[in-house]
Amino acid sequence: MTDANAPVPPATLETVWFVQATYAPDAAETRVPVRPRHLARIAELKAAGVVVEAGAFMDMSASVLLIRAETEVEALEVCRQDVYMQAGVWVELRAKPFGRVRLATEG
Repeated sequence: MTDANAPVPPATLETVWFVQATYAPDAAETRVPVRPRHLARIAELKAAGVVVEAGAFMDMSASVLLIRAETEVEALEVCRQDVYMQAGVWVELRAKPFGRVRLATEG
């Protein structure tokens, strides 16, 4: 429960790219050998501030990534360079600009 009288930290809207990467029908099998490389790269991109968040729907239909990039082309290129795309684990990419609430305390 939050204190109704507590000060609310200032927030701004940050434009990031919401990327949905659709899995191939056989992704559960084809991702196994390349998954460690994929996860290591995502961790590196998160540490660098390029990827804000990444994960997948539990039904293995798609991954979702929030990516900091100037353009849609740049955001999609981040995904095209991923081993999942190169190995055919992901078969389609879609991106939309997303307004992310960013608190001043996030730096």
